[in-house]
Amino acid sequence: MANQRRPVIGRALRLLSVATAAGLVLAGCGANSAADREELVVAIVSNPQMQDAISLQDDFTEKHPDIDVRFVSLPENEARAKITASVATQGGEFDVVMISNYETPMWAENGWITNLQEYADTTEGYDPDDFLPTISDALSYEEDLYSVPFYGESAFLAYRADLFEQAGLTMPANPTWADLAGFAEELHNPEENFSGICLRGLAGWGEVMAPLSTMINTYGGQWFDEDWNATLDSPEVEAAVTDYVDLVRTSGQPGAATSGYGDCITLYSQGNAAMWFDATAMVSTIEDPASSQVVGKTAYAPAPVEETESAGWLYSWSLAIPETSENKDAAWDFISWMTSPEYIKLVGNEIGWERVPPGSRMSTYENPEYAEIAEAYAEPTLTAMNSASQDTSISAEVPYRGLQFVGIPEFQDLGTRVGQQISAAIAGQISVQEALEQSQQYAETVAETYRSGENK
Repeated sequence: MANQRRPVIGRALRLLSVATAAGLVLAGCGANSAADREELVVAIVSNPQMQDAISLQDDFTEKHPDIDVRFVSLPENEARAKITASVATQGGEFDVVMISNYETPMWAENGWITNLQEYADTTEGYDPDDFLPTISDALSYEEDLYSVPFYGESAFLAYRADLFEQAGLTMPANPTWADLAGFAEELHNPEENFSGICLRGLAGWGEVMAPLSTMINTYGGQWFDEDWNATLDSPEVEAAVTDYVDLVRTSGQPGAATSGYGDCITLYSQGNAAMWFDATAMVSTIEDPASSQVVGKTAYAPAPVEETESAGWLYSWSLAIPETSENKDAAWDFISWMTSPEYIKLVGNEIGWERVPPGSRMSTYENPEYAEIAEAYAEPTLTAMNSASQDTSISAEVPYRGLQFVGIPEFQDLGTRVGQQISAAIAGQISVQEALEQSQQYAETVAETYRSGENK
């Protein structure tokens, strides 16, 4: 499997132009340090686990009374755009940013974020060797950590085991997308406000394109072939997109075209869907008695496949320090607090063990209190994270890294544009064929610069 890392040095100008074209350059909101205190501005995604961190910040303040923390918490698409614009323009608005294994290697090579390896190695009790190896590798550049994981995830299928049993349905050990379509049709009951399946439809490279890209992979499709020809108009891609759109339109949730990860969390955890294919990190919410009505009713199966051995993705929400931060030591104090083994215990003791950030540290899965509460999903989570690789989850040869993304700077814009087309197809505004024709044009524009050698 070709998995060549294209050089990213010198791509700053291209990413800057993308951010500028999208109108995302931020007005100044930087941290102002008092004479005897440091203020950190921390930009994070407003997913449930991150909201837990905000609720627990008094613990950090007690340990670091000379540091004030101001959170900028935004929905996923907005957070990605603002963080990218700020870091790419060297704006200096943020001291800590939440990014992922998509951005980390590219931004490290561009010199936009700080090498964290020495910080991690010299912080007592931090133990960077405790990170899951696949996640640690994904967040490294030239074998040094440039961001550290808050949580890690792959993707799997959650399904209502109780309802499957009542209906006499049996989930296969390795379900296919055809299996899911059949189950969803059987269990779909719109008159009772109950959906056969919940799938993301919200436009965004990190929203609808995340599960859909893994579906494209397992159907034998790809974004670009080995020669950097765009292939979004291939029969394999069309088959995957058609099946996805048909499934969510016939057996999915109402308003699917505007449903993102957060919407599906709410829908499934409130007992309004029979299945949900998405990030393994979902377990922190749907198994939480304080916020879910389906605790103990859910079973987990591997990501659905078609032509490949496995599917799913490998992803980590992680924390990094922009090189422009003037408060790097204080920023690391905060990062090491939020990603430490002690933080895992804090969440478990203060909020509940089902709420701890999953998929980051091996010690989490060795903790008996977590092991007890996570009996149904700990092993499926680790299996999903260990099995999602380009060797097993993509059947076509590709020139890029990534499963649910293409590891090039242009993908934020390209993936969002394509996602808009897919969302329009889900909404019934255009056909799948029309969506892919336009998407192919977008992808071909990107591909031309790679074929010409401009991006090498």
